[in-house]
Amino acid sequence: QVQLVESGGGLVEAGGSLRLACRSSKNTFNVNTIGWYRQAPGKQRELVAISRRDGSITYADSVKGRHTISRDNAKNSVYLQMNDLKPEDTAVYYCYLLNGRTVSWGQGTQVTVSS
Repeated sequence: QVQLVESGGGLVEAGGSLRLACRSSKNTFNVNTIGWYRQAPGKQRELVAISRRDGSITYADSVKGRHTISRDNAKNSVYLQMNDLKPEDTAVYYCYLLNGRTVSWGQGTQVTVSS
């Protein structure tokens, strides 16, 4: 079973930055998909950014140009650099990993952006 542990969430003012990190118990090299989802109170969990085995990356339109997903396979980690944060980014952010046909989720880390 893959374990995912997120860190880096917190409280930040609008326009600020945070860097989320997710460390996986499984090597991140060649997993089908790894990345980030988020869920705001009362809203559906939504994709933020994912990185696929073929190297392709998908960002939500709402974060394009502001956030960057990256990997450090030597550390079995994936990161989300979040710049120019907006109050609308406030949510619990979840690390996501698809290995074969099995989905794993992290416990979530709270990001709160004040206006």
